[in-house]
Amino acid sequence: MADIKHVTPEFAVTGQISVDDVKAIAAEGFRSVICNRPDKESSDQPDFAAISAAAKAAGLETAYVPVVSGRMTPADVDAFRAALGTLPSPTLAYCRSGTRSLNIYTAAKG
Repeated sequence: MADIKHVTPEFAVTGQISVDDVKAIAAEGFRSVICNRPDKESSDQPDFAAISAAAKAAGLETAYVPVVSGRMTPADVDAFRAALGTLPSPTLAYCRSGTRSLNIYTAAKG
């Protein structure tokens, strides 16, 4: 798993996670996960459905707010803001590197 970067005590970002990472994420105290990476962006990434199933099995809630790299829209920001408003925290958001997740968080909070 990529390094987790804590933005606030209640929110952090990271790069692509795997199904095997989910238990460790739960063990670190996260209560929810947001995926900001569209499925099939890269052939080596797990689909969100697989991550979501593993997360639910580990007691985590999830949201899928895919953002095309370099093309964040106002609708993306609204969907992310809504997810943050309903998911329990602390929340971990991920994308390929963590940058997209940080950028959409900044826009949603701005």
